[in-house]
Formats: sequence, C-alpha cells, structure tokens
Amino acid sequence: MSVHPAAPSLDLLREPIAALLRDPATGHGLARTLRATAKEIETSRYHQASSRAWPNSRIATTPERVQIGGGAHRIDGFFNIDAVPPADLLWDIREGIPLHDASVQLMFSEHFLEHIDYPRSVKHYAREAHRVLTDGGQLVTGVPDAAFLLRHYPANPELAAEMVERWYSKRDCLGDINTFLDLINYTFRDQDDTPNYTPHLWAYDEERLIHLFTEAGFRTVEPWDFDATMANPKRQWGSVYVVAKK
Repeated sequence: MSVHPAAPSLDLLREPIAALLRDPATGHGLARTLRATAKEIETSRYHQASSRAWPNSRIATTPERVQIGGGAHRIDGFFNIDAVPPADLLWDIREGIPLHDASVQLMFSEHFLEHIDYPRSVKHYAREAHRVLTDGGQLVTGVPDAAFLLRHYPANPELAAEMVERWYSKRDCLGDINTFLDLINYTFRDQDDTPNYTPHLWAYDEERLIHLFTEAGFRTVEPWDFDATMANPKRQWGSVYVVAKK
C-alpha cells in the first residue's frame, strides 16, 4: 500500500526531540523517555497514513491467513500486519484489527503480545481477533513462557547459562545479566536501552493465555503443537504457544 504524508502536527515534534537527544545536557532519564516518544510518534505516523487510506478501519482485501507483528519474519501465504515496516499493512494493532468480521481463518503471532500494554490493549486485541475470525477459525499465539523461567528459580546455573546464550548473547544488555533474578526481570520487564527495541510490558504463561482468550469469547484454548513452517524455530525454546478456537 502507498504511505501518505504524515500529519504535520507529528512532524513538528520530530526535530525538537532529535535536538534534545543530541544535546549532551539531556540527562539519561529524559533521553530514555524521548526515545520512547520518538518511537511512538513514528508508529503513529504510519498508523495515521493507513487510517487515512482506510477511514472505516476495514481494509478492502480479506486475507484468510494473517500474521500480527511478525517484523522481518515472513510466513508464506500470510498477510502481515505490523506497526512498522516491513509489513503488508502498517497498522497499530492497539487501535484494533482493520479486518472485516468473520473473514480470517487463521491468525498467528509470536513474541508480540508481551510488547503491548495490559489490560487495555491486550484484551482489546483478543476481542478483535475473535471478531475477525470465522466460525471455527483459529488464533495461534506464542510468547516467552514466564512459568518456564520461574520453575527453575532460585537457581539452576546450567539452565541460566543456556538462557543467556539463547536469548541475550547478541544484545547490549549481556553484561547486566548477572543473576537468575536478572533473567526473570528481563522476561517480565525487558528494558534494553536501544532505539530499536520494544520493552516487555506483561508476562504470560499457559494459564494466563487460556484465561485471556476464554474471556474474549473463544470456545477452546489449548496447547499448540509447534509447527516450524509457521513459527520461528529460534523462538520455540522457553516459549509457550496456544491455539484459541472460535
């Protein structure tokens, strides 16, 4: 889809924020807030462009298989909706899912849900997913498994070392993970201070996912048999996946 010019009001904010971030007098706390604000502005610019193209919040096409928040991980045959490029549609899912009622057969997301605010955006997303799925449609969701981590607390040095290697070996925060509790904190509240990373805002386990999607109206919610043709194999370890059926 074409991206239309952003709202002038948002453009007016970009340069003052950039100037403050370049200013050595800007303290760490303010700089962190400004970086987060800049990311939200960029997300809003993309969302507003798409909203102007589809003012009724319903796109013209009716994809049967949809991926939410896939980033660079593409799935053959899936229509990808994300807040930032690359995606087939740029849309802020916190504002709803821009698809028609009962039009999707399969919706998939992994390591997305923990990055949006709970309860408002998360519960809204669950209700919207239920709305757009056909009768018998399925929602597959994968997230970091907080229960997996907590089962091994307070100490399992070998597992902790494997977690660090799998999850954080390429991250700037590696030197700040020194104890098992640090690992738990990164699962619940990952706050890696980089411009391209989105913090974790809520933690999940199988029970929490079952309750979330049951509350949204899904008929059954049960463990999902991992399928590497759909999900990212690098994310299987230490994650929990469920399938919610309408």
